[in-house]
Amino acid sequence: MSTIAIRPATAADLDRITEIYADAVTHGTSSYELEPPSRAEMGNRFDALAAGGFPYLVAEKNGVVLGYAYAGPFRPRPAYRFVVEDSVYVAPEAKGQGVGSALMQALIETARAAGFRQIIAVIGDGHADSASVRLHEKLGFCHSGRLEGSGYKHGRWLDTVFMQLSLNGGAALPPDPDSLPERRFRLGGK
Repeated sequence: MSTIAIRPATAADLDRITEIYADAVTHGTSSYELEPPSRAEMGNRFDALAAGGFPYLVAEKNGVVLGYAYAGPFRPRPAYRFVVEDSVYVAPEAKGQGVGSALMQALIETARAAGFRQIIAVIGDGHADSASVRLHEKLGFCHSGRLEGSGYKHGRWLDTVFMQLSLNGGAALPPDPDSLPERRFRLGGK
């Protein structure tokens, strides 16, 4: 039996990533986009994250991409440079098979190795029994806020939940001058 392999995403994965995300946009409430972005737009988003050195991973089994996860900037202002926001999407046929958990565990370790201090999850339709909320809780994320009725999709109002995971000492230690966020800042990559 084959196992799930986690690896860095490449441009060759973008057709499948676009397909997985299109399903999430069309049928789900985790993304507040109303129309699936084009393959070109998904390529632009991928390129922007890659240019910033942010982690972007795929889960693959038997040569088929089953899901993807990435960490990107939480907000653009430089004081936020140590904080990333995670995103994780799993193909419909792969849900409930541990793909999201494997992706998130690898993403957390990649973000930790890069020197980030916080990972923020901004979870659309973040009710208590949503798969994303349960996954983030299982991985040690703490609830840090809720915006009630902040999105309207599929004929109903949705709450947005914020969850947070501290890494590398979080706010208890000063920034590491050798971390990716600090090196990028010194080079003007804000």
